[in-house]
Amino acid sequence: MPKDHDKDVYPEPPSRTPVEDRQSSLPNPALILSKLFYYSVDLPVTTFRVCLACLSSGKKSHYYHQKFRRVPELTQCQEGDYVCYYEAEMQWRRDYKVDQEIVKVIQERLRACQQREGPSYSQNCYKELQQFEQVSKAFQSRYGDLGAYASARKCLMKQKERMMAEQQQA
Repeated sequence: MPKDHDKDVYPEPPSRTPVEDRQSSLPNPALILSKLFYYSVDLPVTTFRVCLACLSSGKKSHYYHQKFRRVPELTQCQEGDYVCYYEAEMQWRRDYKVDQEIVKVIQERLRACQQREGPSYSQNCYKELQQFEQVSKAFQSRYGDLGAYASARKCLMKQKERMMAEQQQA
């Protein structure tokens, strides 16, 4: 500390650390139990798992995402089959999330290309721009205007209305 500091504002730290005042000469039982658990349970189990991982390293299994079997769509469910309705709804929600992520990935690729190319991105990133327009148009046509409480049934009704409008135009 500099010599010209204000001692009221910045008091000097104590020159020695205080000695720990122990009430008992016995060791801490929590420390003993934690060491006992570590050496009797945790260390052998961890060592065993590491050895197994080393032995089976030839067959590595990657758990990137969970794979679900495809279930029948809402149009294929029997009338009154509520389990099928529920499975179709969950399948639709998974598909919806996957489609959202696809749009995000394509959008990130387009933004990266725009950042990389600068002002001339419209001609240098033409492929990415066309892909983004195609994906966003498909997403909008399928999921657009469904609202906050979107469901498989609403999406199916939207698709039905779109098909009926196309038939009337033709």
